Amino acid sequence: MPQRTPDLSSRPWSVTVERTLTARPVAVYRAWTERFDVWFAASGSVLMKPEVDVPFFFETEYAGTRHPHCGRFLRLVPERLVELTWVTSGTGGRETVVTVELSAEGDGTRARLTHAGFPDQESQEAHRQAWPQVLAQFDERVRTP
Repeated sequence: MPQRTPDLSSRPWSVTVERTLTARPVAVYRAWTERFDVWFAASGSVLMKPEVDVPFFFETEYAGTRHPHCGRFLRLVPERLVELTWVTSGTGGRETVVTVELSAEGDGTRARLTHAGFPDQESQEAHRQAWPQVLAQFDERVRTP
């Protein structure tokens, strides 16, 4: 069955952030596909397999409130690319697309994250502010083994 990708044509709002992470590409890729609860999701909430078109679920917790997220992987290239759909209340329940491009940089990884398909500018702006903080948290919590 051919893969169905989200139609984002009516939702042109997106955010791109870049950061050099201290972990090597192998550790960054693994954190995005197998270890979400180490750096982002609430412990014990992750249901995820690193396979294209397999649905996943996790929760985050902020200020005592749970925030469910779900999606599916669209493309996976070990140590180079993770692309997934991202659905949560922060996206208005719409299926958005997060693309994380990875390249080795010194002993670390240059990560370029693009989150596309927001339903409005308000959601875009909220994510423009959040993603740099999320990547900083990633860098604090994920280290190369």
